[in-house]
Amino acid sequence: MILVTGATGNIGRALLKELRGTPFRGLTRDAAHAGFPEAVAGDLTRPESLDSALTGARSLFLLQGTGAEEEVLVRARRSGVEHVVLVSSITVETHPHLPEARRNRAVEEALRASGMEWTVLRPTQFASNTLWWAPAIRELGEVRAPYADTGLPAIHPADIAAVAHRALTTPAHRGRTYALTGPARVTVREQVADLADVLGRPLALTELSRAEAHDAMTAAMDPGTADAILDLTGGDVNDGLLRVRTTVPEVTGAPGRTYRQWAEENAGAFT
Repeated sequence: MILVTGATGNIGRALLKELRGTPFRGLTRDAAHAGFPEAVAGDLTRPESLDSALTGARSLFLLQGTGAEEEVLVRARRSGVEHVVLVSSITVETHPHLPEARRNRAVEEALRASGMEWTVLRPTQFASNTLWWAPAIRELGEVRAPYADTGLPAIHPADIAAVAHRALTTPAHRGRTYALTGPARVTVREQVADLADVLGRPLALTELSRAEAHDAMTAAMDPGTADAILDLTGGDVNDGLLRVRTTVPEVTGAPGRTYRQWAEENAGAFT
């Protein structure tokens, strides 16, 4: 039995599709409205709520970001989980000085010390991050963003799910750490062009200065988080962040999905 956390998220929903035919449960806060029969209730911010969902599970797909990962790992081990696939971040390699990268590394280290077998996935930025633009595209037909011509190898969340599926079901991937990217670099300008083409209408792109972008972002997040995102999207890129990795096709046997594919599959979110 595999327990998938974040089962209603971008990676989780794709992973559930990959796991059809394999016994699994999908963890969600609201199991009654999850839309799939294998849903079980639990909240990663309250690890004690996971005990029932973990009972009988032998593998765990765990997303970072709740702040309670170490306790989740303790409870997983206590419940008999043998293997954990952890979604961390490529910033552990490329920007280890950032607070979130240090946090990700700490959880990776806790997993490696847990006594359970492990696989660590370190994806770069997600293609789905461009959903942040959806309200402005729907209402104004415009994208306002900094670093319009910096190309980063954004990854389709379904490719993270495909690698996770192999890791959860094939013992050869245990004890491995995988950096994951999309198949090519793509700039903001190219992403906007793809969306415009898919949507069949023109979209304006206004390139913001870093200061303008920071001011806009701090309406929804703290200044430190805004600075970190701006560094990672163009303000402090390095060879590690820019590098296109071949891990997805090597692990899955299929080409990595492009940003254009993601845009075609998610056009409805922008209309």
